[in-house]
Amino acid sequence: MKSELQAILSALQDNEGRVVEVWLDELGAIEPAARRAIQPDAEELLRLLREALAADADPSAMEAPAWAGTRQVLEALSRSRAARGQSAGDTSLFVLALKKPLFDGLQRKLASEPAALMPALWAATTLVDKLAQRTVATFQQARENIIKRQQEELLELSTPVIKLWEGVLAVPMIGILDSNRTQIVMETLLQKIVETESELAIIDITGVPTVDTLVAQHLLKTVSAIRLMGADCIISGIRPQIAQTIVHLGIDLQGISTKATLADALGLAFQKTGWRITHND
Repeated sequence: MKSELQAILSALQDNEGRVVEVWLDELGAIEPAARRAIQPDAEELLRLLREALAADADPSAMEAPAWAGTRQVLEALSRSRAARGQSAGDTSLFVLALKKPLFDGLQRKLASEPAALMPALWAATTLVDKLAQRTVATFQQARENIIKRQQEELLELSTPVIKLWEGVLAVPMIGILDSNRTQIVMETLLQKIVETESELAIIDITGVPTVDTLVAQHLLKTVSAIRLMGADCIISGIRPQIAQTIVHLGIDLQGISTKATLADALGLAFQKTGWRITHND
């Protein structure tokens, strides 16, 4: 083991309780409850760091098996803090605060060896910085996964499939219709058609702000998929502006039933499915 790493290990082993105390003090003024909550994380990370150094682990090769425990703790810290809405900076600062007790320990250990102190301090700085970089990378990946999952959940919520009547489903579209939403709509709608054995689906685009060639292509793909399942489709919400745009773009909707409102589409759906609604005077 290099003499600098040996010195770092010795500094971490010297009065563990004091190391953790100075580490947490370096984080600044925090509530007692918050301090008690993060203390086990500091103690666990310190223990694994000592084990890795005792196993002669090379700080420049953090992917080595000897660092596996340390990596897992850092990644768990980053993921949990990302889930709680904390920033990557807060997470890395927790690790960087370890420098203070580590530097203090090295100064005590190497007070009589000034020539060895500077290389040891540099090795300690490099080690802690690598640990902090690990937390930032994991934090960013965790946040990206959370954002992606939330986007998928929002897409699912924004494209509900509603059973309007026996054999009649409706999908109210709100917002911009892109490839991702079209895919989710098709998957959800086709699955619902199978589950309910429905024979007709209404796609309501009242909440779609504009219809261009790309949106029309997405609608046509959805209609084609519905028909392949043996069901029929009605598109409602064709406002005057949208009708003019469709004509101007030369989009061919022949063979597809269209209505101005969802109510009109439901009335047509009743005709197609053989239902008749009567009003008692």
